[in-house]
Order: sequence, then C-alpha cells, then structure tokens
Amino acid sequence: MRFTLPRDVYYGEDSLAELKHIKGHKAIIVTGGHAMQKFGFLKTVEEYLKEAGLEVRTFEGVENDPTIGTVMRGAEAMREFEPDWIVALGGGSPIDAAKAMWVFYEYPDSKFEDLVAGKWPELRTKARFIAIGSTSGTATEVTAFAVITDPDKGIKYPLANYEITPDIAIVDPELPQTMPKNTTAFTGMDALTHATEAYVSLFHSDFTDPLALHAIDMILKNMLPSYDGDKSARANMHYAQCMAGMAFSNALLGITHSLAHKTGAAFSTGHVPHGEANAMYLPHVIEFNSKDPTTLKRYAHIADFLHLGGNTDEEKVENYIAEIRKLNKAMGIPDGLKDFGVHEDEFLEKLPEIAHNAVLDACTPENPRKVDDETMAKILKCCYYNTKVDF
Repeated sequence: MRFTLPRDVYYGEDSLAELKHIKGHKAIIVTGGHAMQKFGFLKTVEEYLKEAGLEVRTFEGVENDPTIGTVMRGAEAMREFEPDWIVALGGGSPIDAAKAMWVFYEYPDSKFEDLVAGKWPELRTKARFIAIGSTSGTATEVTAFAVITDPDKGIKYPLANYEITPDIAIVDPELPQTMPKNTTAFTGMDALTHATEAYVSLFHSDFTDPLALHAIDMILKNMLPSYDGDKSARANMHYAQCMAGMAFSNALLGITHSLAHKTGAAFSTGHVPHGEANAMYLPHVIEFNSKDPTTLKRYAHIADFLHLGGNTDEEKVENYIAEIRKLNKAMGIPDGLKDFGVHEDEFLEKLPEIAHNAVLDACTPENPRKVDDETMAKILKCCYYNTKVDF
C-alpha cells in the first residue's frame, strides 16, 4: 500500500507569498484564459517568483478540457525555455495540462498512448512542479491525476501516476473567491463525488477514510453558502476539496467518474461539464453500488457521520442521496442528461460505445461493484431518464 501527497502544502491567507522563497533559476507559469490575469493573480505569481530570483516565462491559453495538442505545444515551449520549475496556476484544466506537459518536456519521445496504458517515465530529471488551484473541486494540486481530452475521439483520458503528484501545492483561499456561481456549483459537486467515491473505493484505507469523511461533512455544510458568495464558506470549500483530493488520489475513484469522463465530450448538443455530470450521476451510482451489502454499510456510515437519520442502512443511504439531490436542485443542476438537453436519438445511438469506453476507464476497476458493458449501459440509461437503479 502507498499514501502519497505533495512534499509541502501551503494553505491559508497569503499562502501564495510562499513563492518568494522558491530556490531555482527559471520558472514557466502555465495558466488558462484571462481570469488569473484579470484578477491580478498571474501578476502576483510572476512578481513573487522574480523576487525569489527566478527568470519567468508564461504559457497562457490552456482551454477547458485541455487537449493533447495543447499539451504538446506547452511541452515544446518548455523545451525552448528549459525551466527548473513548472508553476501551474488556475483551475483543473491548466494544472492537468501542465502535468502532462511536464512528461513531454522531460521525455520528448514519450507517446500519449503509453501514458494512458500506465507506462510512465521517472520525472524530476529537469524540473519540479508547483500547483496553485483557483477553483474548489478538482484538487489536482495534490493528486496523481490529470485528465486530457482527445477531441478527435471525443474522449477524456484520465492519466494516473504518482510521478505527477506536485512537489508543492498552494491552497490560498483568496483565489476561489472569484469563481462564478456555476463554477462554484460544478466544482463543489465534483469534490463531493471525489470524497464519496474514495470512501467506498476498493482501495480505501485507514489513511484515506478520515480525509474523505471530513471533506464530505465540510462540503455539505459549506456548499450552498459558498454558492451564494459567502467568503468564509468559499475558503472552507477550498480546503475541503483539497482533503477530498488527498483521499481520492490514494484511494482512487469509481464509475461516477468513468461515466463523466466518457460523456463529457460525446454529444453534439455541447460539452457536459465534468462536475455537473458527476452531480447528475452520483445518486444513481450510489443506488447501484448499494446493492452490495458491504458497500451499503459504508454509505450508511457516511449518513451516520452526517447525522442524517434513518432506521435501516437502506433508509440512511436514501437520506444521503436525498441530500445530494437537494444540493443539485438548489444550484439548478438538472436531474439527468435528458433534462440537460442531450437528444434521445443521439444518446441511444452512442450508448453502447460510451458504456464500453466507461468500462475501460481507469476509474472503473476500483468501483466496489463490478460492471460490464451491458450493466454500464443500464446505469447510464438511468442517468439519462433519471430513473431509479434497481438492479
């Protein structure tokens, strides 16, 4: 068994200032669109790194759901600049992209297919990695995961290896204060899914369970106030999602994420945001997994920890599902893919392929109840029509 986290996690007010103490020669900042520039965080990071004596260059424009092409362009920029620090700033997308860029910077001849297959080189031959998250959901600043999209295939590939766990994570609560409401909702529900799936994963342990439970408790207490703009609740959500990340990076996840990965870019009606997909699918996956007696008890223990009530384990789990649905409704998240706007004909046409790809997803083997293509398709139908999983 293994439990891996960044060597240092700096958190709390003004923790971004820790960048002033970095020792090195060159740093490349990888970031997304204009938000980090608009709110002054990019300039602050640049100034702190320069104060530390580093030469700084920036790679901007990482899109939502970063693509293989963006990863390759970023790696090329790194090879030209030769940094000894990679500083990823922003939401999950630029941090995930920078993790993948890191591999191709140090090993230009690597193949993306090898990373998907789990064949990884040893990193830190040229650079170390700092992750600074601006959203409160992915927790990629503390995880061994990155999600990269192949737009030609319409598939998101979760890359997983402890080599890409950042060396330093900075969890400064000032950054997520700028999130719009829909981002707050989707990232928060992503974090809740992380913690819930980590708690019932086949790889859960005494090291991950406390982090997962405490994260769930913090998220349920702070999600709606954070959504409504409460500054203290936003800070608490930023810490809670980080703890959820510590849990799932070591316990791994389950088929809620498998389905979210394989439906995010699959439909012509538009992208299904990852956190929103998780929010829609999680109640159905809990229903499915609860048919396993051992897993039922673990979900029931979550409900006990939250003091949700219930006389039987089944009632307790139903109460937890009701809490999730209550959050979704309060934040305007639809009940299923049909209500989201995915056309039925297209859904049914693509269902067998999506189900097959979800079975092959890296998150599926850790799910507490085994699935095959037919079962995955039945679960996804419940996620589309918002019907109860009773098999």
